[in-house]
Amino acid sequence: MPVPRSERTADILEAHRRYLFPAVHPYYGDDPLVVERAHGHTVWDIDGNAYLDFFGGVLTVSVGHANEAVTARVIEQLERVQHTSTLYVNEVMVRLAEKLAALTPGRLQRCFFTSSGSEANETAVTAARMATGNRTVVTLRNAYAGRTLETMSLTAHGSWRLGGTFDGDVRHVRNPDRYRAPLGLDEEALVELCVRDLEETLETLPGGRIAAFMAEPIQGVGGFVVLPRDYLRRVEPLVREAGGLMIIDEVQTGWGRTGGRLCGVEHWGIEPDIMTFAKGMANGAPIGCTIATPEVADAVTGTTFATFGGNPVSMAAALATLEVILERDLPDNAERQGLRLRAHLEAAAADHPFVGDVRGMGLMQALEIVAADGSKRPDPERTEALLQAARRRGLLVGRGGLRGNVVRIAPHLTVDAKEIDDGCGRLAAALRDVA
Repeated sequence: MPVPRSERTADILEAHRRYLFPAVHPYYGDDPLVVERAHGHTVWDIDGNAYLDFFGGVLTVSVGHANEAVTARVIEQLERVQHTSTLYVNEVMVRLAEKLAALTPGRLQRCFFTSSGSEANETAVTAARMATGNRTVVTLRNAYAGRTLETMSLTAHGSWRLGGTFDGDVRHVRNPDRYRAPLGLDEEALVELCVRDLEETLETLPGGRIAAFMAEPIQGVGGFVVLPRDYLRRVEPLVREAGGLMIIDEVQTGWGRTGGRLCGVEHWGIEPDIMTFAKGMANGAPIGCTIATPEVADAVTGTTFATFGGNPVSMAAALATLEVILERDLPDNAERQGLRLRAHLEAAAADHPFVGDVRGMGLMQALEIVAADGSKRPDPERTEALLQAARRRGLLVGRGGLRGNVVRIAPHLTVDAKEIDDGCGRLAAALRDVA
């Protein structure tokens, strides 16, 4: 069990409350976790408590904390040159772009680097509008795209839309959430309903023209809602007919997370015009990337740059991270360990009627917590209690979903079977604690 809170912890938390925006909400309510250090798959707080990390800084630390190969490359780059901006060319940025062109699906070839997923998604929308001459962007309910003005407009969660002024050229259509399908529709009927909703939305637009359709293959903040396999193939021709491009947001699903493939969208069998990455791409270094086909990239005319886009240190971290992912075949490990994780979760769910759904792919799995009466009524209070109970058991997991009732479970891609069993044992105990 955790040791009592120290004076040092209390001092840091008091300073956090005093000097940071109140809108920055750490997990665990009045008793946030204050991190001291981390290595591999373990995080320690400043009071000496150790935690098995099954969330990785929101799916960001993909190959383990303080990964030796990544750390060595970062230090090497820091000692050579730390920053130049894109007003100068640095080789490590060019080599990363070259690697991404080779690894991403279809004709994606040209990169624009930024320092966050929000910026990457904003760049994608700008590129789509310039390439098509159209303005409207269609995305899904429950989507999360970032915290800039444009990406908050794309986001379909009221709690994440701050400021009250949004882009009127964004439309949100029904997302194909199988667990919450209306009237008990099966997957095929749900996809049909959602495709029809998109068709009707397009019919309401002037000339039926759009700049892009944008989607996450698995909605991250939305609670790991997995798009049905036929959905994007059904949507794509409608988007093309409306003059739009396909933007796939892989900020959370990219680089092996979904298991068996480097990019999540490869499971859905389409070739996007634009893709975005961030988070796990550089194992925690600040990064964002928008990659597009040559004709889309060429349409972004004029002069622009990102001060920290292409930063040599972040580029070195990304190159090293991708090399670890490829050399250790971590997409395969994510698939194998994901199946093991899923089996544990389904077994635990069978013992607790308040676990309404188990879903996900690879090492991106979730539990939706609902009332135990079979009504599917969201239970965010029990969800919060479950996160607290998992912490007491020495396990870190995440939270999400439109209603705050989804537990997000995302171990590092380097996790092994023993750690999966250990973490799931702790989670099962936490489930019993809140039963």
